[in-house]
Amino acid sequence: MNKKLSGKPGAVHIGEFRHTHSDITTPSSTAEFAINASRYRWWEPPVRQYVDDCVAGQQGPRQKNFNMRWVASMVAEVHRILLRGGVFLYPIDEANRSDGGKLRLFYEANPMAMLMEEAGGSASTGRERILEVAPTAPHQRVPVILGSREEVVLLESMHREFDEAVR
Repeated sequence: MNKKLSGKPGAVHIGEFRHTHSDITTPSSTAEFAINASRYRWWEPPVRQYVDDCVAGQQGPRQKNFNMRWVASMVAEVHRILLRGGVFLYPIDEANRSDGGKLRLFYEANPMAMLMEEAGGSASTGRERILEVAPTAPHQRVPVILGSREEVVLLESMHREFDEAVR
């Protein structure tokens, strides 16, 4: 069933999904991260340290230059990360801690986590695998860190070290 799209001469909507990429595999390492830097003042120390290390570039502890992205759309960020690698962070912070984080487990975090893991990446709250978070409410919010496996593992270890230090 073809239907013309308004405003675009000659454009046709065909009413189906188009397969554009086969066997997507997210690179395990990256030099790109996506985070809303305007929330820096509220982040936990491990997230601040991670971003500071990336921003320090070749002169910093990571000894490589990173690019920072933020389009404020998790779906767009995940699409880019699936195709070329990277890490997306919407961590828990002092401004959203009472809500449990920002993104919703059922219809934001879990679907993107499943896609990322199917492509060989990882998805975590920083402290546990997103797909293992036990739901407690339909609109439950969680922190989200997902993307290239090596970066997610690094961020989890940074959270673990921080948590052990404050005990």
